[in-house]
Amino acid sequence: MSNLNAYVYLIVAVILGTASNAFAKSAQGFTILIPSILTAITIVGCMFTLSLVMKSISVGVTYASFAGLCIIATSVVGVLKFNQIPNFTTIIGLLLIITGVLIVNLLGNTE
Repeated sequence: MSNLNAYVYLIVAVILGTASNAFAKSAQGFTILIPSILTAITIVGCMFTLSLVMKSISVGVTYASFAGLCIIATSVVGVLKFNQIPNFTTIIGLLLIITGVLIVNLLGNTE
C-alpha cells in the first residue's frame, strides 16, 4: 500500500474515531441503544482502518497522528454538536497538538 493510500485510511480512521466519540457522548453511559450500537460499530471500523494504515506507516507515527487528529476533530464536534466552547488555554493546547502531528509526519522517521 502506498503512503498516500495509508493517509487516506488514516483520515477514515479519524472520522470513524471521532464519530465513535460523538456517539459515546450521545449514548449517555451506554444507556441508549442506538448510539451505543453505533459507538461499537464505529470503534471496530476505526481499529480496522488503523490496522491497514500500520501496514505502511510505523505504529508510533500512525497512533500519534490518529490520536492528535481525533482529539482536534472531537473538539470541533464538541463545539458544533454539544456547544462546548474551549477556553483560551485549551485552544493553545489544541494548537500544540496540531503542531506535534505536523512535526511527527513531516520531520519524523516514518519507517
